[in-house]
Amino acid sequence: MRVRRPVVAGQFYPSDRAGCIRMIEECLPRQPLTGLPEPIVAGVVPHAGWVFSGPTAAKVFAAIRSQFTPDTVVLLSANHRWGGFRPAVYGSGAWLTPLGEVEVDADLAQAVIREGNGTLVDAPEAHAGEHSAEVQVPFIQYLFPQARILPILVSPDELAVEAGEAIARAIAASGKRVVVVGTSDLTHYGAMYYGFAPAGTGERALAWARANDERVIRLMLDMRAEEIVPETETHHNACGGGAIAAAVAAARALGAQKGVLLEYTNSHQVMPRGPATDFVGYAAVVFG
Repeated sequence: MRVRRPVVAGQFYPSDRAGCIRMIEECLPRQPLTGLPEPIVAGVVPHAGWVFSGPTAAKVFAAIRSQFTPDTVVLLSANHRWGGFRPAVYGSGAWLTPLGEVEVDADLAQAVIREGNGTLVDAPEAHAGEHSAEVQVPFIQYLFPQARILPILVSPDELAVEAGEAIARAIAASGKRVVVVGTSDLTHYGAMYYGFAPAGTGERALAWARANDERVIRLMLDMRAEEIVPETETHHNACGGGAIAAAVAAARALGAQKGVLLEYTNSHQVMPRGPATDFVGYAAVVFG
């Protein structure tokens, strides 16, 4: 059986079981989440290191757990490394994390590929160095220990919406309890690390980045899937525009009426180190 081994354990999240569990428990919200849509069919989470974005991502998984336990979590990842074109399915096998192995839902993978009619391909190599789905997997293992996963890498292009709709058709026909989770961070701001600082530094920079992030968040909440990739390509306010667009398209096709923002923050707010110079935005959104 093909097993994907972790590539960012010990960097983005702890490399040992006890450390993972301890940090997941620290990330989970202390109070019940309110105002959730019902039923939640999809969400969007950030994928930075847990010390920065873990509590934001955990809100989405906690919201899902408050309503049901999924049989499978479809993880729509950003594309930071792979040079391929079509959305790439990790079609079979398992993923290993410090919490053990979690099985890939091979049946749903094949159904997604069939429904895509050439849009999606079985390309596990696309996931080899990609961290954005990996950092979500321990949350799934801890909160939904019987669940399987289906990782799909989605580039920010015109196929993203089509892929999301194919995923929704496969889910609807499966008879399984499935939730779709897309992964993306938002504006990567700062001259030193990201070469992108149109509003300088300090409070002016934070306000500019917040407004820039609000553009794509509004498209998520309004479920305007077709506008998301053009928005993120033009305004550089998400590294996973394809994953977001596919998640919104899938949610819409599964009957969701709206998105709900559970949290918006950024890495400077989470861990301030002097004036704001280089930072990244994070949002937690659920759809139902």
